[in-house]
Amino acid sequence: MAELELTILMPCLNEAETLATCISKAQAFLRRTGIQGEVVIADNGSTDGSQEIARQLGAVVVPVAQRGYGAALAGGIEAARGRYVIMGDADDSYDFSALDAFVAELRKGADLVMGNRFRGGIAPGAMPWHHRYIGNPVLSFIGRLFFRTSIGDFHCGLRGFSRAAVQGLYLRTTGMEFASEMVVKATQAHLVVREVPTTLSKDGRSRPPHLRSFRDGWRHLRFLLLFSPRWLFLYPGAALLWMGLVVGGVLLPGPVRYGSVTFDIHTFLVAALCIIVGLQSISFAVIGRRFASRYGFIPRSDSYDRFLEALTLERILLVSAALMLIGLGALVWGLGEWAARDFGDLDSNTTMRPAILAMTALVSGFQMMMSGFMSSMINIPIYERRVAGTPAGQ
Repeated sequence: MAELELTILMPCLNEAETLATCISKAQAFLRRTGIQGEVVIADNGSTDGSQEIARQLGAVVVPVAQRGYGAALAGGIEAARGRYVIMGDADDSYDFSALDAFVAELRKGADLVMGNRFRGGIAPGAMPWHHRYIGNPVLSFIGRLFFRTSIGDFHCGLRGFSRAAVQGLYLRTTGMEFASEMVVKATQAHLVVREVPTTLSKDGRSRPPHLRSFRDGWRHLRFLLLFSPRWLFLYPGAALLWMGLVVGGVLLPGPVRYGSVTFDIHTFLVAALCIIVGLQSISFAVIGRRFASRYGFIPRSDSYDRFLEALTLERILLVSAALMLIGLGALVWGLGEWAARDFGDLDSNTTMRPAILAMTALVSGFQMMMSGFMSSMINIPIYERRVAGTPAGQ
């Protein structure tokens, strides 16, 4: 089939009340602008006659058996014939007759054009207050922070993109988080991403929306965290490790008094726990990043690959062995202090500190050793592909 310039794509699940209006607006836009295009309805199992409504109006109906917002869109993108695709919900909350700004940016070379409802205008009653003032702003801020993008409205359902560019991202999610995945992967792939103002009207349905605030909000947040091992593991782990080392180093010789407060063995124990948890979190960051790169969830990084090349199993084992030796030395020191007291009651200043130091070093060394072996196991397929002459990550 010949390629068209534009496909206007709408995911659909029982949208009989508003579908005809959306299709008519989209077709009016194509006629007004003279763009060679099509309207595609990705039907996700409607039982209210939505498919027949779409066919009677001349739209292309693509049945998608797998349930989910992302699955429906993926099926529609696969079936689309347009060079560009503009997607939007079929509930009449977006104006399909006013897509000029999206087409203009796509023709200028943008790979992904996001609508921004906060810049374009949100009609009264169109968005619940907790979405408008909490959910969307918070999740969009997290997305900008984690992935260094300027997008102000991560979850706008009206967006346009180059079909070839988005297909090259290999989007995987099937639910509402598909919207976040598209923005994140486009940013990571260094595609040209732009934003245009768009309006949001109150939808024309009499039934509740498919969106579930807390369930789908959590799925978006979970996706953002899983695609950023730095923020999920590395930065919290580094903060805990640094805090534990500083506080532990200060309290190792003995209690410290600040004003009327004395920091002693209990604070020293908390510092030890921070070191253990922080080191484990950093290990998870290394393993998670390697695993995600291995299976194509996160793009490869040359700097990270060089770091992993230097972080060999043998070097990890050497550091682990050194930590364990320090732990054994501290244990001997503590036993000596205890023996000097004829193995009587333990004294926090002379015995408990070396015991805590010993356990911290031994546990840290052991967990680092186990993490090193696990990381190396994940890396085996990468090494085998290199031996076979296939670049890693392909």
